Amino acid sequence: MSETPPPHPLDGPRFAFGTLTVIPVRVHRWDRTAARAGMLCAPLTGLAVGLAAAGLGLSLLLLGAGPLLAAVASTAVPAALTRGLHLDGLADTADGLGSGKPAEQALAIMKRSDIGPFGVVALVLTLLAQVAALA
Repeated sequence: MSETPPPHPLDGPRFAFGTLTVIPVRVHRWDRTAARAGMLCAPLTGLAVGLAAAGLGLSLLLLGAGPLLAAVASTAVPAALTRGLHLDGLADTADGLGSGKPAEQALAIMKRSDIGPFGVVALVLTLLAQVAALA
């Protein structure tokens, strides 16, 4: 029987970046210990994604782009770097809750891979609000 290798200090950040972003990171461990450490490091990934979004927005402003374009670009960065993870979850939740179905059926709606009208509306309004807030 093989023994589990001892935890490495980078297991948490690797797990967090490897599962929550598109940033290419080699994840060496996929066990409970690494997952726990990864979720504790999740705010670090949020910080990195936020800094990337702010960096692009500020760069565009310094290059003379208008605030609306900078806001749209800054809003797009987290969606791109996280594979739309939070946007997908928002759309699924809106579709499930908006369906008005009993809990079991609402969960089934949320698990489907398609997007319904409530999900579309939630995404459009959320992204518009983010752009407006940044602009």
